[in-house]
Amino acid sequence: MNIADFCIKRKVLTLVLTFVMLIGGYVSFQDMSRLEDPEFTIKQALVITPYPGASAGEVQEEVTDRLETALQQMAQLKEIESKSERGLSTITVHIKDQYKQDDLKQVWDELRNKVSDAQSQLPPGAAGSIVQDDFGDVYGVYFVLYGDDYSYAELKEVADMLRKELLLVDDVAKIDIHGNISEAIYIEPKWAVMAKIGLSTDQIIARLSQQNLVRNSGRIQVNSEYIAIDPTGEISSVADFETLTFSSNGRQFRLRDIAHIRRGYVDPPSEMVRYNGHRGVAIGISTVTGGNVVHMGEAIDERLDELRADIPLGMELGTISHQASSVTTAISGFTESLILALVIVIAVLMLFMGLRSGLLIGFILVLTIMGSFIVLEPLGVALERISLGALIIALGMLVDNAIVVVDGILVGMKRGRSAYQSAIDTVKQSATPLLGATAIAIFAFAAIGTTDNNAGEFCRSLFTVICVSLSLSWVTAITVTPLLAVMFFGKKKEAKEGDKEEAEPFSNGFYKLYKGLLKLCIRFKFVTAGLAFAAFVVALIGFGSVKQSFFPPSTRPQYMVDFWLPQGTHINETSKQVTEAEKWLMEQEGVTNVSSVIGQGALRFMLSYAPEMPNTSYAQIFVDVEDSDYITDLIERGDAHFLEKFPDAHAFGVRFELGPGGKGKIQAQFSGSDPNVLRDLAQQASAVFEAHPNSKAIYTDWRERVKLLRPQLADERAILLGIDKKEIASAIKASFEGQQVGIYREGDLLLPIVIQAEADDRSRASQLEQVHIWSPVANQRIPLSQVISGMEIVHDDEIMMRLDRKQVITAFCDPIDGTANSLLMELKEDVEAIPLPDGYTLSWQGEYKDSREAQESLAQGIPMFFLLMILTTVALFNSVRQPLVIWLCVPLSLIGVAAGLLIFDEPFSFMAILGFLSLSGMLIKNAIVMLDELNAQLEKGSDRYDAIINSAASRLLPVAMAASTTALGMLPLFFDSFFASMAVTIVFGLLVATVLTTVLVPVFYAILYRVRRPR
Repeated sequence: MNIADFCIKRKVLTLVLTFVMLIGGYVSFQDMSRLEDPEFTIKQALVITPYPGASAGEVQEEVTDRLETALQQMAQLKEIESKSERGLSTITVHIKDQYKQDDLKQVWDELRNKVSDAQSQLPPGAAGSIVQDDFGDVYGVYFVLYGDDYSYAELKEVADMLRKELLLVDDVAKIDIHGNISEAIYIEPKWAVMAKIGLSTDQIIARLSQQNLVRNSGRIQVNSEYIAIDPTGEISSVADFETLTFSSNGRQFRLRDIAHIRRGYVDPPSEMVRYNGHRGVAIGISTVTGGNVVHMGEAIDERLDELRADIPLGMELGTISHQASSVTTAISGFTESLILALVIVIAVLMLFMGLRSGLLIGFILVLTIMGSFIVLEPLGVALERISLGALIIALGMLVDNAIVVVDGILVGMKRGRSAYQSAIDTVKQSATPLLGATAIAIFAFAAIGTTDNNAGEFCRSLFTVICVSLSLSWVTAITVTPLLAVMFFGKKKEAKEGDKEEAEPFSNGFYKLYKGLLKLCIRFKFVTAGLAFAAFVVALIGFGSVKQSFFPPSTRPQYMVDFWLPQGTHINETSKQVTEAEKWLMEQEGVTNVSSVIGQGALRFMLSYAPEMPNTSYAQIFVDVEDSDYITDLIERGDAHFLEKFPDAHAFGVRFELGPGGKGKIQAQFSGSDPNVLRDLAQQASAVFEAHPNSKAIYTDWRERVKLLRPQLADERAILLGIDKKEIASAIKASFEGQQVGIYREGDLLLPIVIQAEADDRSRASQLEQVHIWSPVANQRIPLSQVISGMEIVHDDEIMMRLDRKQVITAFCDPIDGTANSLLMELKEDVEAIPLPDGYTLSWQGEYKDSREAQESLAQGIPMFFLLMILTTVALFNSVRQPLVIWLCVPLSLIGVAAGLLIFDEPFSFMAILGFLSLSGMLIKNAIVMLDELNAQLEKGSDRYDAIINSAASRLLPVAMAASTTALGMLPLFFDSFFASMAVTIVFGLLVATVLTTVLVPVFYAILYRVRRPR
């Protein structure tokens, strides 16, 4: 039975199912999770290994290299990137793209096993390695608790209370607090007194290190009970430290007699956080996997409102990022664009096809969208930038099948058939070709659905939405559409026999003009084809002037300022200069809030943001603005101001990115063995960058060399006094930076006990030679000057980088204006002209590498799906020549693409590539519709020449309508920075593709079948 006949005869069932689809679609739409941008898996983990006191070179050779050797045995490994710095090894493990999120847990378990096995090979003094596999967690709600009238301890206490309460909110995974400056118990020995009484620092350390340790005293049986024994004697207050007793030469001394004891904040702190100039602590909240970030954000806001009474007066919460509000705004904007596109499409349909036809097809469009939501929701597709954009892109294509069916029914009725018979005949003739055309349109998008790269994962919902919605559009076109057409058009006047105008619906003036043009083109078919291919050559030449890019910057009303001071700068100096930068930013028009993290990057509060590793010379400022339109001017003026105000700093504004990628868009990476040669090569590349007027943010990842004060140990004297390097290092650390010697327990707090010289003694480098070291031979404290032969100041590498176990250094650069690729093309030749010694190589990283990997990953799937498209066309026509007619037109769509991108000055981005691939599917789909009608007329006995002309006229309206609805429906995307290049590609390519379909398909058919104009 014909499916249309079944649906028309089962009218009530069809209408009930239609109603259920509408209601179910609305419910599914409400239940779908919301995101600002689609998720992609961060396939990275960190292996962090402290090695206190070791130089960057020692860390690299003794820790990093041994761990890398163990890790490279993993088959899942894509690459290993390592950073060796003074006292710390950080290895970033990148996993191959084909491993999905569900696979990573097993991969991380294997990673931990490899790291654990390598621990025995690490040198003495190296701490245990820590594996962080939650590096990609996103803290969608991120705020700062601040209050100048409160201490860090008080802020932390309230932050802990908030964490405890907010962890109970639905969909909250974890809450991290950072930026707090911890307290410590400081013991500042009176060296002169200790020397006089003959008491060594080791005696103090030995006593304090054992204090407050939890000891197991066991249990004792008392009758039938088994009672635990828990002796007292722990220190319960700072005052208890003062009464600790020490013995020397038969006398006892209290700690307060030989040292100053105080409770204070760790100085220097490891990081600081400020909000609008107020010091505070930052709180980040992440969502459980599969959770709804909007619902979680709203629930957190409600709970915070309830907790306001528990937050002391004068403490405030400032927001750095609130994904729930960002998502709501983004979804609202895209929903408005979707509704606008829907209205445009329906209006176009009503204008060109009449009120009834337009409303009918418009209803089918809404039904298809609602039905798509029913399928998309259980598939895990969220409402986000890509999926909603995909719906807008699909709108025009979703009506194509319905247009063909409705137009066929109307044409049949004009030729004298009933609405019922026309519906059955149209579906019978069109169902298979439309299915093939729909499959081809889906195949055109399919490559992105099989791409494992982050860019592919980011855009995957584009394919899912297109696949589901287009498939459903075919189903509704051959089921619901015929029924509604019979209901809507059943009473329309049918053509009477002998009514020529009604029986020949394509005989009016417009169609006569089109037929005349088509006959002229077929008469001069080789000239027409030659002109088309000449235009294609011109387009190819013009395409060379089209800009290239990866993903566009975000329109988020917030940007970053990266603030770098010379490597080795004290964090307090970094904080001081950043304070001045904050003041200037807060005075600027359009700026609403300024928050900063000093000493490291922030938590990952959006997926495309990559936090900077800890560095005392680094700070990151987040600037909130009223509207994203302010950002370009603020960055330009800010960069100029920072350059003038902070001559020693590298401070520059950075926009957030849409999609995978990051800062340092242009990266010239040199590899080799000699650090000095690598530095020289990187400096030469940086000089090339500096010379270009459109470059900014120029630096290398090794940063500057730092000063190193190196006391020269006099070995013989040290041996005579019983002093070794370890004791010297311990004494110096205790005298200046401070040495942790124990733990003080206070409730759930564990405060470090730190021995440190008094403020006057540790504030001057000149005091270094006066550091006293206990000599067990002399039984007294000996000044450092007696065991060293002198002091040496050297410059040393504090940071050393490796990639896949090869030493590398990278020079970074960003464009001031325009795309990174355009700037790279201007810099590439000069950088590649730098002479490289034997064994040294240059490679381009950054956006160039990301874009290339994404395109290569995409390209792997293209041949298979294009083959499927070709085979589908061959199967539809059981011919080679007719598919060849279609495929000759496909590359010619580049004419419109090149023209559109050049006119609108849009780059050929990754999204534009996807648009170009999808364009081929749209073109082929329309061509199939036309050739199918041509074959139908040939089967009825028409002359081949007449069949070409009449079939082209018959399908002119459906093809033109399909193109116009798709093009006009995408107009809202012209104003979205992410989809603009894709929209331009499709719209302009489709305009040319329409001409190709309505003119060149008949012309190529005439050429391949050697059709001549009848005399």
